Amino acid sequence: MAAFAQDHVGGKVCGECHAQAYTAWRGSHHDLAMQVADERTVLGNFAQAKFTYAGTTSSFFRRDGRFVVRTDGPDGKLADYPVKYTFGVHPLQQYLIELPGGRLQALSIAWDTRPKAAGGQRWFHMYPGQGIKAGDPLHWTGIGQNWNFMCSECHSTNLRKNFDAKSGEFHTTWAEVNVSCEACHGPGARHVTWARSGADGRTADKGLALALDERKGATWAADATTGQPRRSVPRTSAREVETCARCHARGSRISDDYVHGKPLLDTHRTALLEDSLYWVDGQMRDEVYNWGSFLQSRMNAAGVTCSDCHDPHTLKLRTSGNALCAQCHAPARYDAPAHTHHASGTAASSCVACHMPATTYMVVDPRHDHSFRIPRPDQSAALGTPNACNGCHSKQTAAWASSAIAKWTGRAPSGFQTFAESMQKGATGAPGGRGALMTIAEDKTQPAVVRATALTRLARLATPVTRPTFAKALDDPDPVVRLAAVDALAGAAPDVQLRYLPRMTADPVRAVRTSAARALVGPAQSRVPQENRATLNSALEEYRATLLYNADRPESRLALAGLYSAQGDRTQAIAEIDKAIALDATFVPAYVNLSDLHRQAGDEQAAEAALRRGLVRAPKEAALHHALGLSLIRQRDRAQATKEFAIAAQLDPGNARYAYVYAVALHDTGQATKAREVLAAALTRLPFDRELLLVSTQYASEAGDREAAKRYVTRLREVEPDDPRYARLAAQIEEGRAR
Repeated sequence: MAAFAQDHVGGKVCGECHAQAYTAWRGSHHDLAMQVADERTVLGNFAQAKFTYAGTTSSFFRRDGRFVVRTDGPDGKLADYPVKYTFGVHPLQQYLIELPGGRLQALSIAWDTRPKAAGGQRWFHMYPGQGIKAGDPLHWTGIGQNWNFMCSECHSTNLRKNFDAKSGEFHTTWAEVNVSCEACHGPGARHVTWARSGADGRTADKGLALALDERKGATWAADATTGQPRRSVPRTSAREVETCARCHARGSRISDDYVHGKPLLDTHRTALLEDSLYWVDGQMRDEVYNWGSFLQSRMNAAGVTCSDCHDPHTLKLRTSGNALCAQCHAPARYDAPAHTHHASGTAASSCVACHMPATTYMVVDPRHDHSFRIPRPDQSAALGTPNACNGCHSKQTAAWASSAIAKWTGRAPSGFQTFAESMQKGATGAPGGRGALMTIAEDKTQPAVVRATALTRLARLATPVTRPTFAKALDDPDPVVRLAAVDALAGAAPDVQLRYLPRMTADPVRAVRTSAARALVGPAQSRVPQENRATLNSALEEYRATLLYNADRPESRLALAGLYSAQGDRTQAIAEIDKAIALDATFVPAYVNLSDLHRQAGDEQAAEAALRRGLVRAPKEAALHHALGLSLIRQRDRAQATKEFAIAAQLDPGNARYAYVYAVALHDTGQATKAREVLAAALTRLPFDRELLLVSTQYASEAGDREAAKRYVTRLREVEPDDPRYARLAAQIEEGRAR
């Protein structure tokens, strides 16, 4: 798989001049990120060791000088699989096994490399207690454990995935198997030529692809007024942070065409502070790899870079314990009981215990939250978020912890991150939520990732009032914000799309312009102004290329289907959905969209069949039951449809739409009382949902329950005070005319 590009020279060549850096890098986690499996690199016990998981006993042994695992394969049967590469080194090591089609798969049974005294030196499964079997995407042979897509870019240098969408095979290559010098610094051939030709001073960039020099000449000193550290010169770029973000950000790659120094979103789509990944206050929830956390931090705002704390070659911290923070923060002020309120020298007095609490991922790997936040137990009490105080004092309440902080400081807890309440209001649709999100989105003092997240939440509450907020964001200097604004407007009516998005197809950043192009495909496309047609067509080709690049993923196949469908090619759309299902038979959106394509063609029986096919593989997916109910309604089988709606609402009680449709189905089949009960229960979970409140108002009025109707319409007016429809509805209820 190794394939040196002409512009790459390899780490050994770099080490000829940069011996100190090269020596420091040797043995680092980057150096050992991926290695050929041999006596030197394999750390696990392959001396006839055994491990049992979900009823399957796997064996680890040696044969003819190779390391072999006997385990359940893609068909669920035991077979012998040689280990080709090791993956990672501490606190765990995984093993890569080669399967047909150029695939490398990460074995889900990993070796715990920690000392035995720390619980290590054992085999363990990455998904304990989940009973993962063959056919599951998370099985080691499944799509969720595919190295080529999931892992490869961040463990090798100059990785090219090279998936052939026609053959379905990978031809993945790299310059070096591990993370070497050029992974971060960029191709070195020009720099080597410059150095070997006498280091001509007329070459200003020294032939470097990227200058990671943002720390050069910068120092930190305490501000005389605040006592807070201040950088001697402002950091005016994010080259280093974005370089690290290629691997230390949650997201996906959309192209191999990476150029060091160009915007991250040219080749990646990074995740925002989504509910599934982060708590509403921005604390990490799922495995998010630091970038999204760091962008929220006061440290990032002040100009800190990754290498202020981490040596970029050894990857070790520049110093240990609280001394690391004392590089900038005066220890007399901060590393003292008067600040920590814990005895010096204890684990509780460490800076990271309070400001960088850890969450364990991959069973044994604790990761510190890089948002560097002040603990907010008061927000835990109000919003259900975690906090560092109760992480240790687990038997105490958040209110207790909040009170303790108030006693220490004489004031309520506060911190740099100030967006939690606004995000929560926006997420729940609470009164004032729309305005709160607009305020966050337009506040340039907020981190870009926060403003972008506010825009995505605002899209769910979009009205004509929100359009100026989206419009301003389209001109934001940060592409993360522009992308969020484009995605928010993608769901608008065609006339709105045509007003704002055509010019965005010429954005300098690929992710932004391709998202704009994707949004314009369909009803708006033929009406795009002539002056934007060329950039639209070019961006559409780029968009198609990104989908083909990731055509090994069902999500991309489904997106291709959407593209073909919008362009009127139903046959090709169905073909792409079939390929998505072939890649992952449990991929629910494929069945839902396939059903919808058949519905559009007037073939309701085929629509129903597609959904029932999906339910065979994913019987507990609410979306399939809900869509099946809609299909049965169209076929006038109301009784069976209502049963499917009931299942969907039960499986996903947090989905307001499922509860709404179920209640309407009950009402329309003569079960008005039960319909009102379903709505009342849903509103206890989702008290500000507009649809639920509106239909509850209607059904209460029909039942002659004016008091209940008045309560519902009052709440509607609280969440939408500017909507005249609800004022009129309230007046009708007062007059007894609402039905």
